Amino acid sequence: MSMAAVTCELTWLRYLLKDLGVDHHRPTQLFYDNQAALHIATNSVYHERTKHIELDYYTVHEHIQNGETETTYVQTEKQVADIFTKPLGQADFHHHIGKLGILDIYMPT
Repeated sequence: MSMAAVTCELTWLRYLLKDLGVDHHRPTQLFYDNQAALHIATNSVYHERTKHIELDYYTVHEHIQNGETETTYVQTEKQVADIFTKPLGQADFHHHIGKLGILDIYMPT
């Protein structure tokens, strides 16, 4: 379900960029840490086993087949989005903060 929501947001952003005169011809990268969801989205064989997510499956699968979206697996430990959705340990938190380029302006130098 989250892949379908993100795919819809990416489609909206592509249309917005196009309206602003920015052409984006390459597929949009969608990084995901759930291998089962990636296989379902890219392979129509798995569809028969997932009747309850049929609409979400078609949304993501259509954009992958059209070449608008490209899915890539990323390990859970390297998923930067986890900083916004999960409680992380101090080391992982600071690692992801550094990847995002966020600086603590109150930290003494």
